Amino acid sequence: MKKLSARRRHPLAALVVLLFALAATGGLYAAFAPADKAQADETAQSLAIEEGKKLYAVGCASCHGTGGQGTSDGPSLVGVGSAAVDFQVSTGRMPAQQPGAQVPKKKNIYSNADIDRLAAYIASLGAGPITPTEKQYSPEGADIAKGGELFRSNCAQCHNFTGEGGALTHGKYAPSLEGVSPKHLYEAMQTGPQNMPSFPDTTMPEKEKKDIIAYVQAVNSDKTDNPGGLKLGGLGPVSEGLFAWIFGLGALIAVAVWVAAHTAKAKKS
Repeated sequence: MKKLSARRRHPLAALVVLLFALAATGGLYAAFAPADKAQADETAQSLAIEEGKKLYAVGCASCHGTGGQGTSDGPSLVGVGSAAVDFQVSTGRMPAQQPGAQVPKKKNIYSNADIDRLAAYIASLGAGPITPTEKQYSPEGADIAKGGELFRSNCAQCHNFTGEGGALTHGKYAPSLEGVSPKHLYEAMQTGPQNMPSFPDTTMPEKEKKDIIAYVQAVNSDKTDNPGGLKLGGLGPVSEGLFAWIFGLGALIAVAVWVAAHTAKAKKS
């Protein structure tokens, strides 16, 4: 009877059993694999925060406080976000060498990995602007003409018409934007470093930031033609007017002196 039953088993039964086994295995993988990946990501993030906290204690706590709450020598870092850390540390502005009206850009002393760890720790203190991705700040496909309009409306008052920079009050200044990377330009608009106002996405959408970045890169590129000739620092009508007064008026005075001198000689003779 056993042999007869075995012979009557459907030939596709083994295939069905195999499919059920594979489905069960796939279901188990789908159930546990994402959890394992999420747990691994969480562990990596926790390690980054812990390492960042150590770096912060050595290089930042003396001014910003042991918990980032701020002191009389440095503002609170709670809520500034990872974008502010990436901008300030990558450009060498932080840690600051000495207090002053404004912290200048200098050589960076941290590796990219250490900057990411510092940013992870500061971001854990409170929600803030997140370090942008390359897709966000890449000027590829941006509208340069629109970027010029936005720049003149929002940025030229301090950085001048082509981003040459300029003096502000009480020893402060707007730095030159020549040679600044697209990532740092985007982060500066996100976070408003130093005396600059911030332009979050609610105020200035991502597309408009990209347009401004494209404009700044275009006007400061060596490949860009300048049909106006000598740009006089790119400081706008003030420098052009000053040039006209100093050299134009000076030339007129020189001509007047020359004419007067030759007229006097002609009368004597």
